[in-house]
Amino acid sequence: MRFYRSLIALITVALSAAACTSDEVATATPTPVNTGAVVDSAPYLCKLVPAQAFRLVSGLTKPLSEEVAGTDDNGDCSTPGSMPESLRVLWIQESPESKQDYIDYLMDDRRKVFTRHEATKLPSDLGEGYAAYFSIVQVDDQPYQVTARFSCGGKDRIIDLNLVQVAKGRDGIRDMIELMRIAQKRYGQLYTCTPGK
Repeated sequence: MRFYRSLIALITVALSAAACTSDEVATATPTPVNTGAVVDSAPYLCKLVPAQAFRLVSGLTKPLSEEVAGTDDNGDCSTPGSMPESLRVLWIQESPESKQDYIDYLMDDRRKVFTRHEATKLPSDLGEGYAAYFSIVQVDDQPYQVTARFSCGGKDRIIDLNLVQVAKGRDGIRDMIELMRIAQKRYGQLYTCTPGK
């Protein structure tokens, strides 16, 4: 009889310990969301986007490489290795190959798409542009997108930034606008022109 009482006492202690353990797990504090500011710092992805700021905004930690196509005037850059790519950057400037009416046509098309999806207008100091989350996209597209047409050195330019994801708890639209602000400033440094002029 004493054996059974001892056994029951042992089982009770074991069950109590297990219950305490599961309570501890259930009440563990979640990992805090990184709400740090998007700031400009080297190194850059695709020449225009600070790598550290991109990682903060997207929450991605894996190594990133770049694949560039086109020229310094008109080109694009992406981070390959996954589908969809984690980042895509496109830049176009008014040139003999990309005349003003072509830039107008491209921006008209972007305006229609972004306004159809209730995009947020960019602040006027960034030129004409929009930021949006596209809930329905193709498999290889990035749903977080921002586009801007701005003047730099007396020529019209367009920059598009497309992201595959935004980290949980972050304001994706605000972050994309800040990334565009940095991208334009960096563009001016690389092309020796002043954005907005």
